[in-house]
Amino acid sequence: MIIGGQYGFNGGDRVIPERWSDILEEIEDVIAAVDVESHKRKKSKEKTMPGQMLYSPKTMNKAFDERFFSQDWERKRIRCDYPTKYYREGYMPPPIKGAPYREMDYIKDRLGIELQFGKYSFMVYNVCAKMTIFRNLGFIDAGVEIVPMKALADEMSSGVSYFEQFVWDLENRGVADIDIPVLILGIDGESRNDDRIRESEPVFNA
Repeated sequence: MIIGGQYGFNGGDRVIPERWSDILEEIEDVIAAVDVESHKRKKSKEKTMPGQMLYSPKTMNKAFDERFFSQDWERKRIRCDYPTKYYREGYMPPPIKGAPYREMDYIKDRLGIELQFGKYSFMVYNVCAKMTIFRNLGFIDAGVEIVPMKALADEMSSGVSYFEQFVWDLENRGVADIDIPVLILGIDGESRNDDRIRESEPVFNA
């Protein structure tokens, strides 16, 4: 895969290359090692594109997991102990089943990474909430958000958000005092780059 777009939120494009230059190179190597075409294996059942072969977020996530974990990145899960003191008097809900938690995909040397092939709301939550929470809890100082470019998202299930829209929203939202530096990386397939090169080549008539 290739990095088709890069955007620095709250100075992420300056802070991360300065402090984590070696790790940023490692992240770029991981992205380059993922063969996106091998993940075009999901047959669409959606009405708008019946039978079309789509990229599978599930298998792409697995491919990234294998490569990041082989480079000693760790997944961090923290338990959510919900306070009950804000319940109104007399309210007695049933016990919450399971152990609620928040999780960051990969952490190394106080840099956190979130890989997101889901809906737009998850991207916003990662950058504007989760990364701040993990910083406040002492696990990270900055973050990297890896998302698909629109061209890649167009070949995934409907509802997947993309780099271009995400950046537009972040720019128009602005930066708050509690935001941490985040580098947004938009990824796409290498083959699309090759197509653009071929289209730009001059055609000579014999």
